[in-house]
Amino acid sequence: MSGQLKEVRERITSVKSTQQITKAMKMVSAAKLRKAQEAIVEMRPYADRLDHMLKNILSNLDGDASTSFGTVREINKVCIVVMTSDRGLCGGFNSNIIKQLKTLTEKYAAQREAGNLSIMFLGKKGFDFCKRPYGDCNLISDHVELFSDLSFENISTIANSLMDNFISGEYDHVDVCYTKFRNPAVQFAKAAQFLPVAPVVVDSKADKDNSDTKADYIFEPSKQELLEHLIPTILQTTFQKFLLDTNASQHGARMTAMDKATENAEDLLKDLKINYNKARQEAITKELSEIVGGAAALAG
Repeated sequence: MSGQLKEVRERITSVKSTQQITKAMKMVSAAKLRKAQEAIVEMRPYADRLDHMLKNILSNLDGDASTSFGTVREINKVCIVVMTSDRGLCGGFNSNIIKQLKTLTEKYAAQREAGNLSIMFLGKKGFDFCKRPYGDCNLISDHVELFSDLSFENISTIANSLMDNFISGEYDHVDVCYTKFRNPAVQFAKAAQFLPVAPVVVDSKADKDNSDTKADYIFEPSKQELLEHLIPTILQTTFQKFLLDTNASQHGARMTAMDKATENAEDLLKDLKINYNKARQEAITKELSEIVGGAAALAG
């Protein structure tokens, strides 16, 4: 019985130690989340408006101006950018992104079979998970530690590289797997087309009486000159939004997971304490019975 008590005591000590770790990780994630959430909340309206403006401009270009970023080509070479966290203990955050990657690789099965599928990893967990299952693809891990420094300079370097590769024909299509942040408890893993830029889809019913509507933009200086500077900047901002969304999502997912782990540890401690008290009572009852039995034997 004493061995059972010792085992329960050791387990209670172990659970308490784990609970302290989960509490500390929750507090760290909460502090990081506050900053990451402010960044994406402040940037999202600006980025969404720029993205809409970009698609609107490209869908209404006349013959006197054009851009390579909206050129739709036959899809022979594809690049998928996967944004995951550097560390685990964040619930299903990383696995949900990997599911999006799996869906895209099935979509581009022909390109993968031909050896023309490249996967760029931003975040260590995605690269660690995919090294073996996607070993037949061109795995790019040059920027796997990007989340340690999400400065615009670092982000724009990657975005510019993707844009240059698209223009040169290295990639015909670029997709991004990221997580859209809604609140600390809710995040959505999504796949978005980065290049070529998809034009705005016009609703024929809504515009039935105004089918020749065009975006009301005045270009100064020339349309072509402005597009050459405007579109790359908008694409850089869009790419930054993907990363800030993912960064806020990972901290929210980790905070939620650690909060749940702390609650589970508390429930487990309650059960262990009840078992410990029961074992103690059984041990005391057994000792009293032995004492009483011994006394009765001596008296007899």
